[in-house]
Amino acid sequence: PPSAAANLRPGAEQKVVFITARVHPGETPSSFVCQGIIDFLVSQHPIAKVLRDHLVFKIAPMLNPDGVYLGNYRCSLMGFDLNRHWANPSPWAHPTLHGVKQLIIEMYNNPKINLEFYIDIHAHSTMMNGFMYGNIFEDEERFQRQAVFPKLLCQNAEDFSYSSTSFNRDAVKAGTGRRFLGGLLNDTSYCYTLEVSFYSYMLDGPTTAVPYTEEAYMKLGRNVARTFLDYYRLNSLVERPLAPTPKTR
Repeated sequence: PPSAAANLRPGAEQKVVFITARVHPGETPSSFVCQGIIDFLVSQHPIAKVLRDHLVFKIAPMLNPDGVYLGNYRCSLMGFDLNRHWANPSPWAHPTLHGVKQLIIEMYNNPKINLEFYIDIHAHSTMMNGFMYGNIFEDEERFQRQAVFPKLLCQNAEDFSYSSTSFNRDAVKAGTGRRFLGGLLNDTSYCYTLEVSFYSYMLDGPTTAVPYTEEAYMKLGRNVARTFLDYYRLNSLVERPLAPTPKTR
């Protein structure tokens, strides 16, 4: 219908959300979170339909397939930590990174595409909960706008901690996707690392730890996807299900 797929009309500006995962092979929870995002977005859920009509999602669910196949914890087949080579990836030594970076640059240079989010999904071996890393900017307004998405996600996901979310520009992180793309893209783009604990999240204070399961990781992914509905204020477009018909004997 004419009202649908506003982002796919000829000549329309596309708002793009780019998501990557599993750049570190041993961080298996990131794959389950990414799977939750994908399963939700391709479902028939009313929220998913609205998101597909208004946003374009580009997802690279495994940036380090050779490292995963070999059972490496952090490196690729060639022994590289791919998340330190975003600045100048080699098509020979870092082919997946090179391909994804070229695609992002092509979209960035396309005047009809607005690359608004980049989220790289990881798993953390010492921290609890889900949380995010973001960038620091000299522009105070841009810095404050960057905090909006993790705050909304904190409201939607009981296992996501905004208090553990931090913004930095450590030199050691300069070659990461979040840092490099945060410096490359314009001030309407927001780049994050989404971290999730390997083992548990906290509920009802610091004394109640709930072990993560595959389903809990995927639920976090679903909540990440749902948060874009709040961020873009598309809630009014979601079709409300009809009230169930009362059962009679």
